[in-house]
Amino acid sequence: RNLLDMDTFSKSDPVVVLFVQGSGSSEWKEFGRTEVIDNTLNPDFVRKFVLDYYFEEKQNLRFDPLGSHGAVLGAQDFLGQAFVALGEVIGSQRGRLERPLTGVPGKRCGTILLLAEELSNCRDIVTMQLCANKLDKKDFFGKSDPFLVFYRSNEDGTFTICHKTEVVKNTLNPVWQPFTIPVRALCNGDYDRTVKIDVYDWDRDGSHDFIGEFATSYRELSRAQSQFTVYEVGRGAGAGGQGTPHTGANPPLRPQVLNPRKKCKKKKYVNSGTVTLLSFSVESEFTFVDYIRGGTQLNFTVAIDFTASNGMPSQPTSLHYASPYQLSAYALALKAVGEIIQDYDSDKLFPAYGFGAKLPPDGKISHQFPLNNNVDNPSCAGIEGVLESYLQSLRTVQLYGPTNFAPVINQVAGTAAQVTDGSQYHVLLIITDGVISDMLQTKEAIVTASALPMSIIIVGVGPAEFEAMEELDGDEVRLSSRGRYAERDIVQFVPFRDYVDDSGNQVLSMARLAKDVLAEIPEQLLSYMKTRDIKPRQADP
Repeated sequence: RNLLDMDTFSKSDPVVVLFVQGSGSSEWKEFGRTEVIDNTLNPDFVRKFVLDYYFEEKQNLRFDPLGSHGAVLGAQDFLGQAFVALGEVIGSQRGRLERPLTGVPGKRCGTILLLAEELSNCRDIVTMQLCANKLDKKDFFGKSDPFLVFYRSNEDGTFTICHKTEVVKNTLNPVWQPFTIPVRALCNGDYDRTVKIDVYDWDRDGSHDFIGEFATSYRELSRAQSQFTVYEVGRGAGAGGQGTPHTGANPPLRPQVLNPRKKCKKKKYVNSGTVTLLSFSVESEFTFVDYIRGGTQLNFTVAIDFTASNGMPSQPTSLHYASPYQLSAYALALKAVGEIIQDYDSDKLFPAYGFGAKLPPDGKISHQFPLNNNVDNPSCAGIEGVLESYLQSLRTVQLYGPTNFAPVINQVAGTAAQVTDGSQYHVLLIITDGVISDMLQTKEAIVTASALPMSIIIVGVGPAEFEAMEELDGDEVRLSSRGRYAERDIVQFVPFRDYVDDSGNQVLSMARLAKDVLAEIPEQLLSYMKTRDIKPRQADP
């Protein structure tokens, strides 16, 4: 909008060039260009850029509008530029962001409007149930133990296995449990692609007996949602053959299971049994971006360890020591994680706490003191504001102990419990150097918090052993407290030392740290929404 006019006799002929920056790199590479639109200062470009989106990475973009000259091939005027992170566009209201263009001294360069939308990429999930009737008897002393194997057909005519049902023991008329499968796994998003289904008799030694097979497609299966689908698999179907479907209100004929090997041997062979599709339903799988576009806000809270085991902040051996040339490990971790999360928080105000220190003037020990010294409003303006308050607290409080997590977890959980409709989701970042002193209380707090819209990230700095953190992480064994199990896995722990790069490339190291600690947040948010059956709010058109 309102671009600079660089042409003498007409308006500019603008084109926009998109540049991307690699993770941890300062180099810009051209990604693509829009079409040129003649003679306008308010162009609406049609060409779209398709980018891979990663919540856990800072994906920097640069947009350079240029004025193209039709008469002079290759000559282009610089009309300004805009820098933005992809997360900022997605995190903005309705995925729409307007930015001023800058870069031409002394001139207003206008603005650029960016719109982001997620490509659907076949996000449907299918739930279906099948049964069979009068299958061939394969076992000498009993009936068959049947199971089904589903295959997706590939472009080259081969088949890839995509699902196996459970085995139903000792019956020729099995009813299998309903199962769920993504549509892309079943047919790669191609509704007419052949889906082949083999029927086997299970054997303990793994040499399962082939009973027969039939073929269908996603489109035919999906008709079972609204009307009967009838498959007639005649004698000529053979291996992977597909019968002619019929639809109607009459009870369905059942898809016949043919064994081509047996068909060749017996002249009177009709089939090896029938299979019936009992139910078929489809629902859309919502994504992280659906919720963000629907208005879900990520609220970021920071808690920093001020215990004495960190060492005196004024000493170079201290984990809180910041030289004129390098930030402390605490500041680096805070910056790496915070700069990504802040793109999804509209007010950019972050509550920040310290724990394990003696506070002036009376030396009282606190495990959730506001870094900005404001009990009524512990929020800091942006990540820079959090860093400023953190450095100020280091100068005024006395590092002490013990290392208690539970108070600050309960503080954030209390806030999260106030709004549980899916419009708010809280992320607590705890940065610590040591062994937890209140392990039992912390486990209890996390188990309680697991039912709330929140996640916890723990970054361990320094050389300590962090076995207790691994237990809290709950990746191997679900966390429990006093007989109660965590409803969801909401904790992600990483040791800072694993990301210290020998080459000294701090930017790349911190990008890797942020990527690993944030990678689980989208899934954790989705798991909360799913367990509460919260659907994304529809963004306004």
